[in-house]
Amino acid sequence: MPKQKTKSSAKKRFKLTGTGKIKRKHAFKSHILTKKSKKRKLKLTHSGLVHKADASNVKQMMRLK
Repeated sequence: MPKQKTKSSAKKRFKLTGTGKIKRKHAFKSHILTKKSKKRKLKLTHSGLVHKADASNVKQMMRLK
């Protein structure tokens, strides 16, 4: 059997934390920023966590499970 490869897209977008949760970045902060409020842009800057309903799919893409 050949080796299982990780999805390159998942590898670039997600990181695993020390406790086993998956870290992600927020979307909608690349362009068209003039109509977005300062507060909204600031909140989009910080990273978040993947929801636990989606975590198993992301782990499978990263071949962690």
